[in-house]
Amino acid sequence: MLQMRRLLKFGTSSFKASTTIKDTLFIVCGIFSAAFGLESFLLPNRFIDGGATGISLLVTEVTEIPLSLLIVVVNIPFLVMGYRVIGKQFAMKATLAILGLALVLVAIHFPEVTQDKLLVAVFGGFFLGAGIGLSIRGGGVLDGTEVLAIFLSRKLGVKIGDVIIIINIVIFLAAAYLLSIEAALYSMLTYLAASKTLDFVVDGIEEYTGVTIISSKSEEVRLMVTEKLGRGLTLYKATGGYGKQGEHNEYDVVYTVITRLEIRKLTIELEKIDPKAFVVMSSINDTRGGMIKKRNYK
Repeated sequence: MLQMRRLLKFGTSSFKASTTIKDTLFIVCGIFSAAFGLESFLLPNRFIDGGATGISLLVTEVTEIPLSLLIVVVNIPFLVMGYRVIGKQFAMKATLAILGLALVLVAIHFPEVTQDKLLVAVFGGFFLGAGIGLSIRGGGVLDGTEVLAIFLSRKLGVKIGDVIIIINIVIFLAAAYLLSIEAALYSMLTYLAASKTLDFVVDGIEEYTGVTIISSKSEEVRLMVTEKLGRGLTLYKATGGYGKQGEHNEYDVVYTVITRLEIRKLTIELEKIDPKAFVVMSSINDTRGGMIKKRNYK
């Protein structure tokens, strides 16, 4: 029994160590990607981004205060808020990530890659978004705006996305006034590139989609999902009603979770079984437990 406990303890310690190493690698890669995007694209061309990073870039352009210092100062209130709203571990990782980004900006000089405004907006946003996304995957953050959005959503009962949009509208309006309308427009393009890249890095290529299928041939649909797609599913009874007379019929509803790469295959196979099947698809931010990984069938 004692030996078993030691083995379990060693296994737990090894898992924690591997997780810490993995998180650290994500955050370090995120720091260098963001620093490259800032110094090689955005800073030389006076482009900004949204969020706390955008505020730092805007103040740098107006006052010439070093960006490395502003990134730390602007994020301090968000870090304190993150400690209270999310937790101590998150706040520590976020603090180390932001300090690491500031240190890299001071110690390492990245050369300017291009002066083409379109390329600057797209690729500057790409590397910055990738950096922020990698840091999030490591459990930290390089931009504290989302912490404020979470806090306000809990206090005011509004959506997190709405809060972020409002914050960024204010930032881009300030950029249009203090810099130029053209710079603000290109900065909006930078923000779009960064946000899309961030979503891709965080969600990955296997972003999950929940699919609800209502068909009179539910058994054939079930076999297709399990055997041809190799996915698990849930069946539940439902009663439909339609028409003025309120006609009802009972059927099995099929619910499954697939990746976006499998949507086309599902559509083709479903068309063969029941072209009139009613299908509802919705994006899923995260999944836990169950049969998520694909099962291989011979």
